[in-house]
Amino acid sequence: MAQEDKLARTAVADNEHCPVALTARLIGDPYILLILRDLASGTLRFGSLSDSVSVNPRTLTARLRRMEQDGLVVRHMFAEIPPRVEYTLTDKGRALLPVVEALRAYGDAWLLSPV
Repeated sequence: MAQEDKLARTAVADNEHCPVALTARLIGDPYILLILRDLASGTLRFGSLSDSVSVNPRTLTARLRRMEQDGLVVRHMFAEIPPRVEYTLTDKGRALLPVVEALRAYGDAWLLSPV
């Protein structure tokens, strides 16, 4: 068992310098990918994202906060009643759009079309 633990720790340490592993950690959550997909068209309000992604508000809030901390989105809050909050992709977030498009192309070619 100790040997397995040592191998697991080594694998994790090796992945700390792997660009694929680091990117997967950043966007590996399906909701984050769907938020990126939706924000590709421009700034959206929280309610629009909630409707499109079909996730409960608590989960969406958590993912948006994580994306904001990771520098993928910018949150704009307006002092209005009711409060209005909008989200926009940053340059770092927009740089991930080709990844989202590659996932879309793969899904179109291999998952939606008959094989």
